[in-house]
Amino acid sequence: MASETGKTTPAGQVVTRFAPSPTGFLHIGGARTALFNWLFARHYGGKALLRIEDTDKKRSTQEAIDKILEGLDWLGLDYDEPPVFQSDRAARHSEVAYKLLEAGHAYKCYATSEELEQMRAEQRANKQPMRYDRRWRERDPADAPEGAPFVIRLKVPEHGEMTIDDAVQGSVTVKNAEIDDYILLRADGTPTYMLAVVVDDHDMGVTHIIRGDDHLNNAFRQMPVIRAMNEIEGGWPDPVYVHVPLIHGSDGAKLSKRHGAIGVEAYRDEEGILPEALFNYLLRLGWAHGDREEITRDEAIKLFDLDGVGKSPSRFDIKKLLNLNAHYIREADDARLASLVAAEIGDDADEQILTEAMPVLKTRAKTVHELSEGAAFLFKKRPLEMTEKAAELLNAETRARLGELAERLRAENSWTIEALEATTKSYAEALELGLGKLAQPMRAALTGTTTSPGIFDVLVLLGKEESLARIDAQASSAGTGQNG
Repeated sequence: MASETGKTTPAGQVVTRFAPSPTGFLHIGGARTALFNWLFARHYGGKALLRIEDTDKKRSTQEAIDKILEGLDWLGLDYDEPPVFQSDRAARHSEVAYKLLEAGHAYKCYATSEELEQMRAEQRANKQPMRYDRRWRERDPADAPEGAPFVIRLKVPEHGEMTIDDAVQGSVTVKNAEIDDYILLRADGTPTYMLAVVVDDHDMGVTHIIRGDDHLNNAFRQMPVIRAMNEIEGGWPDPVYVHVPLIHGSDGAKLSKRHGAIGVEAYRDEEGILPEALFNYLLRLGWAHGDREEITRDEAIKLFDLDGVGKSPSRFDIKKLLNLNAHYIREADDARLASLVAAEIGDDADEQILTEAMPVLKTRAKTVHELSEGAAFLFKKRPLEMTEKAAELLNAETRARLGELAERLRAENSWTIEALEATTKSYAEALELGLGKLAQPMRAALTGTTTSPGIFDVLVLLGKEESLARIDAQASSAGTGQNG
C-alpha cells in the first residue's frame, strides 16, 4: 500500500525484534540495531519486541543480560511485551526440528566427530569448500549402529537458487549448492542458533528482521526452514529482511575498541554522554533525512523509515558525538544536569547551587564530566589546592595586585557581572595592564585552576563573601612564597 508520501507502507501490523546475545556488553552496533527496530515499529504503530538469545550457556551471563537491559532502558527503548528468553523455548525448537524430519525436509546424521574431521582434512588438502558432504542425506538410518547418537540436519535443496529482496541491499541471489545441510538439533537435543532464531521469529510474529548485514548469509540458511514449515503447516510467511551496513571506525576499518566500540553504559559513565545525544547520534549512523543533524526522539519516530537507510557502512566519529552532546547539554533541564553533576562531585555538592550555576556552566561543556570539572570550584574548601599552572600565576606582584583589587571589589554595592567587570577593567587601566593580566591570577585565586567559566561569572556564582575570602587568602600570602 502506498502512503501519501509515495512510500510503501507495510500491510498489517509491523512487528520487529531486537535479539542480543548476552555474552558481553551492549555495543554501539547492537544499540543502533535496537534503535532502528524500535523506531520502525513506533513509526508504523506496531510492536517492538525483545528476545535474549541466551542458548550459549557457557558464555551467557546474568551480568551481561542486566547490562543490556540497563543500556536499552537508558536509551529510552521500551518494549511492548516482556523479554523472550530463547533458552526457555528449547522444547518448541525441538518440536519444529522433528516436524521437518517427519516431512522429509531434514534427516538424521550419524557421522562421528572423527569422520567429520577426516572429511574436513580431505577438503582442506584438496582446497575444496569446507562443507558437510551430505553422506547421510539419502542413507537409511538403519545403517547406523543401534543406539548411536545423531544430529538432525536440514535437507537444503541441492539445485537452483534462492533470491531475497532485501529492503536495503536489494535483490540478492545465492545458489542452493552453496548452502550446506547444517545442523538443526545437536546430538544432546539442544537446538542450534539457525533453528532457534527462525522458530522464535515466527512464534513472536516478527514481520521485519532488521539487523547488521553480517547476518545476510544467515538469511539464506534460515529461509529454507521457513519455506519448509510453510509447506508443512502453512502460516509461515517470508519476513521482510533489512540488512543494515555495519559501522566502521573513522579510518574506514572495522569498528573496534580503539575507535570507541565500548558498551553503551561506558558512554554514560566514562564519556559523560547524555542518552538523547547517543540516541540522535546512533540514528544518524547509517540513516539520513536531508541535512538534518539534530533530531529529537519524537521527530525520529515521525520521520524514520527504511528508505533513509544507506547501503554504505557508516563511520563512527567521536568528535561528532561530542559536538552533538554539547548541543543536548545546552538544551537540557538545569536541575537534571545538576543532579548528574552532583552525583559525580559527591557529598560536597549542593544541587540548588549547581542548578543556579548551570546556565553558565553548560555553555562550554561537551560532556557531563566537563560540567563536573567546571563546577568543582564552587565547592572547594579554603585554602584552595592549586594546580601547578595556577600556582605559577601567583607571585608576589600578582598577589599584591589581587589585594588592591579585592579592596575595590569590597566597595562594590552591585555584585553583578557588569559592575564587577567595570571595576576590574578600571583597575587594569590604572595599572596600564591588559585585563587578562588581572583575570588569570584572579581565576587561580578563585578556583585553584587556570580554566573556568568567565571570571565575572565565577565571582557572581561564588558570591561576594566567598569570592573576597578566596582572593584575600592569596593576597595575604604576598611576599611569603605561599601557594595557598
